[in-house]
Amino acid sequence: MSIDDKQATWGGRFSEQPDFLMQVFGESVSFDKRLAPYDLQGSLGHASMLAHVGLLTEIEFQEIKAGIEELREEINSPTFSWKIELEDVHMNLEHALLEKTSAASKLHTGRSRNDQVATDMRLFFKDACMQLSGKLEMAMSAILGITKQYALLPIPGYTHLQRAQPVTVGHHLLAHMEALGRDHERFSLVFNHANVCPLGSGAIAGSTLPLDRAFTAKVLGFVDQSGEPRITANGMDAVADRDIFLEFAMACVNCSLHLSRLSEDIILWNSSEFGFIQLPDSFTTGSSLMPQKKNPDSFELIRGKTGRIVGNLQNLCVAIKGLPLTYNRDLQEDKPPVFDSFDQLSMCLAVVSGCLSASTFNEERCREAASDPLLLATDLADYLVERGVPFRSAHHYIGELVALSERKNIALPALEQNEAIKVCPELGDNWREVFNLERAFAKRERPGMPGPSEIKGRIKHWEKLLSS
Repeated sequence: MSIDDKQATWGGRFSEQPDFLMQVFGESVSFDKRLAPYDLQGSLGHASMLAHVGLLTEIEFQEIKAGIEELREEINSPTFSWKIELEDVHMNLEHALLEKTSAASKLHTGRSRNDQVATDMRLFFKDACMQLSGKLEMAMSAILGITKQYALLPIPGYTHLQRAQPVTVGHHLLAHMEALGRDHERFSLVFNHANVCPLGSGAIAGSTLPLDRAFTAKVLGFVDQSGEPRITANGMDAVADRDIFLEFAMACVNCSLHLSRLSEDIILWNSSEFGFIQLPDSFTTGSSLMPQKKNPDSFELIRGKTGRIVGNLQNLCVAIKGLPLTYNRDLQEDKPPVFDSFDQLSMCLAVVSGCLSASTFNEERCREAASDPLLLATDLADYLVERGVPFRSAHHYIGELVALSERKNIALPALEQNEAIKVCPELGDNWREVFNLERAFAKRERPGMPGPSEIKGRIKHWEKLLSS
C-alpha cells in the first residue's frame, strides 16, 4: 500500500507505487527539512539563471519568485505539512511551489537533486562556519576576560598530572586561546572550500541546455574576494565527493577536543583536591542524595559530547568509504552527522561562554599550590648551568638533592648548606635565591613563556584579533 495515490516525481518508468515500508525507510525529509531555507535560496538562484538564459519567461520567473518568498514564511509554521511520500526536502518544496504556480514545473530544468543537494549543503556549511566562528569568538572572549582578571596569578603547571613547573592562570588559559584560535582558522578554511558552486553539474554530466553556471554562482554568493564567481570544475566530483562534509566534521572534532581538554582542566581545578576555581551555581548541579555536592556538569557534558562529535566523523568516514562515483543512496546518511556536530558544538561553545564569564579563581589556594619549592627544581638546575655545570650533571645533582630532602621530610630549600654542598659543590652560597616565583617569572620574559610582559602582550594580541 502507499500513503498517497500521487505518482512519485521519478515514477514515469514504474508500474507500481513505492511500498509504504520503502517510503518510511527511504524518507529523509524528517532531518533534511532543516535545509529548506538553503533549498529555496538555491531554487531562486537557479530560476534567476533560467530566466537569464531564456528558459523561463519573466512572468514565469516572477511567479516562481513570489511562490518561493511565500514558502520562506510558510516553512517556519508548525502547520506546514512535510510529507514522507515526497521523500525529501527538495520534492516537498517543489510540490508546495507547484500548488502556487504551474511555472514551478519548469524549475527543475537543467537540475538534478544531486547538484541541488550539493548546493544546499555548501550553503549550509558556509552559514554553519560563520555561526560557529561567531560562537567561538564569544567563547574566546569569555576565556580572555577571566584570563585578564587573573593573568599573573601563579599556579602549578602539570605534566602526567604531577606538579611540574610554575606557570600563571594567564599562561595556562592563553594556551587554550591558541588552540581555539587555530580552530577559528579551520572554520575559515572550510568556508573557503565550501564556497564553490556545484549547481549546473546535473546528475553527473551537466546538461545540453545553455546553463550559465557563473551567473548562478554569483547570484548565490559563491564568489571570491574580488567578486568573481567560483564554480566546481568537474560535475562528477561536484555531486559525488563529500570532502567538505569531512572537513567540517573534522573542524568540529578539533574544536570539541580542545573544549574537552579545557573542560578537564576546569573539572580538576574545581575539585576539592585542587580548589583553584569556583563555578557559578547557574552552570552546576547537585546530587539527589548528597546535599553538599556541587557538580561541574556543564564541563562534564562538554567532555561527553566530544565523544559524540568524534563519532559523527567516524560515521561519515564509514558511510563514504569505498563508494563508486558518483551518487549512491548511502550518501543520504551524510547529513545527520554534520547537523548533529553543528548543534552539539554550538551548545558547547555557548556553555563555555556562559560558565567562564561567571567563574572566579581562589587566589589563596592557587598561590599556596604554586609555592611548592619543588616546582622550581628545574630552575635550580638552570642556575647550575649558568655556573658552568653541564645540564645532565646539573639534572643529576638536583635529583639527588630532591631525594635527600624527601628522605629528611623537609622542603628542598631547608636543606643544610653543608649537606647541599656535599651533594653538589657548585651550588655556592646563593642557590636558595632561586626559590622565588617573581624571579622565576622575570627570567621567562621570552616568546611563549609565562613572563608577565609576555602574558600581557599575548592578551593584547587576542584583544586586537577579537575586536577586529
